[in-house]
Amino acid sequence: MELSHVDEEGNARMVDVGAKPVSRRAAVAGGWVQLKAETIDLIRRNRIKKGDVLAVARVAGIQGGKRASELIPLCHNVFLHRVDVDFEIRADRILITGRADCAAQTGVEMEALTAVAVAALSIYDMCKAVDRDMVIGDIHLVEKTKHEL
Repeated sequence: MELSHVDEEGNARMVDVGAKPVSRRAAVAGGWVQLKAETIDLIRRNRIKKGDVLAVARVAGIQGGKRASELIPLCHNVFLHRVDVDFEIRADRILITGRADCAAQTGVEMEALTAVAVAALSIYDMCKAVDRDMVIGDIHLVEKTKHEL
């Protein structure tokens, strides 16, 4: 298998997408943060001292998705139409879904994945004073689509 981000000598490089046509692209990513039941209860009742955990994590995730190309060295900078972050609270974890879309010459999976990762890190940061056993996990691409314009 040939790696697109490596040149003939094995050096890292940014892929040239200049000749590719612009198309409508979207990506969905997922992940979770596992927490103690007591911490979940505090989040539900908005009793975490730092503030509204999910509101802050949503904004952090959106900001993270918008800045993916600044954080991931070989990631292309794309003009995003949207970045969304949603949560589903379960008994022992918070499921995170990140979505991104654009019209570009390259996909937006890194933006969706970064949105999920930053949202998860924000939840961790906001809850670390009450829950030292949190686990962030399973950050993955759920779906990637491309439609010609």
